[in-house]
Amino acid sequence: MSPAQDGYYIPEPSHWPLVATTAVFGMLAGTALAINQIPAGFYFLAAGLLLFAVLLFGWFGDVARESLAGFYNARVDRSFRQGMFWFIASEVFFFLAFFGSLYYLRNISLDWLGGAGYLGVTRELLYPGFEGQWPTAGPEQVGGPFTPMAAMGIPAINTLILLTSGATVTWAHWGLKLDRRPHLLAGLVATIALGLLFVVLQAWEYREAYQHLNLTLRAGVYGSTFYILTGFHGFHVTMGAIMLLAILARSLRGHFTPKNHFAFEAVAWYWHFVDVVWLGLFVFVYWL
Repeated sequence: MSPAQDGYYIPEPSHWPLVATTAVFGMLAGTALAINQIPAGFYFLAAGLLLFAVLLFGWFGDVARESLAGFYNARVDRSFRQGMFWFIASEVFFFLAFFGSLYYLRNISLDWLGGAGYLGVTRELLYPGFEGQWPTAGPEQVGGPFTPMAAMGIPAINTLILLTSGATVTWAHWGLKLDRRPHLLAGLVATIALGLLFVVLQAWEYREAYQHLNLTLRAGVYGSTFYILTGFHGFHVTMGAIMLLAILARSLRGHFTPKNHFAFEAVAWYWHFVDVVWLGLFVFVYWL
């Protein structure tokens, strides 16, 4: 289909959605098997990640080529913006579900198990002597005693890192809008470096938690909520860094102009969303 100024470009049927489904299934199945120490899980996970990388390179490459060929007009641009808005909205509700679970565990179920409220009468029958105080592994102390993760140290450093990365990606955006290429490239490189540093420090934090704090996935309700919230966020930071690397590569090739750079804006929106989620994690998971 040739470029059109007034119409709405509709691409040909694509195999990429099927590739995406297969890759995500491989990653989820591999992660579940690996957590349960089934050797095949690591192979499923590696295959899923490799296929996901192929997906990102191929699908994003098709979109970039269509954009450079002039297939997209103002109507397509609006649809892209609406699509990115609803994608981030879905991510907001994704994390809200886990924050809601954390609130329920800390402020409702623990009170009941500790003897408060009309359901508190079951305490002496089921878990006599249990004190409903957070953090806890639960009435049965699943996984044994553990030390909760402190807010100071790596979490505080990572907070500073992500806040700084939000400033650097904004600086890069202004460099693009003002057609200042050195500012654009420097801001992108700084943001990517800060994002990767965040992931490295989080991996170090997990290592310390497993080796010295006995804070593992088996550490009851605290361990499971801690890792599911911080782990999913770390995955989002990793994906954001990969997307920024793609934007940097496209910037080096001169794909963007001050008037036409929605791909950059979409990734910047995503990165700011990741920053905001981390602030919530720092307050409700580490600090309070």
